[in-house]
Amino acid sequence: MRIARPVQDLGRAVEMYVHGLGLRQVASFVNHAGFDGVMLAQAGTDFHFEFTYCRTHPIQPAPTPEDLLVFYVPDRAEWNVRCAAMLEAGFSEVEPFNPFWKERGRTFQDADGYRVVVQQSSWRE
Repeated sequence: MRIARPVQDLGRAVEMYVHGLGLRQVASFVNHAGFDGVMLAQAGTDFHFEFTYCRTHPIQPAPTPEDLLVFYVPDRAEWNVRCAAMLEAGFSEVEPFNPFWKERGRTFQDADGYRVVVQQSSWRE
């Protein structure tokens, strides 16, 4: 699975997500039909995030408060480390639109307005 998002500053977005979420760069491209992009992934997963910047027609990101990426971190100590890393990486903590995410998580917003929830629990079907 790939989740793609346009950003205003590709380098800034990559830096924030690498340092805040511990993701690693797995691929990139430069000026492919006018687009630059970087793919980031978490080790051992089958998904990645693609951040793009259009050189010819830059797109203004337009996320809503409910456009969320949710990362489940069940270990409390690891969750605290990850939340601190998000702030150190330049994310700002914001009040979640849906109060559910405040019960066991913290919501962060990047420089383009995209939101990430770091949830202190594990995912269960």
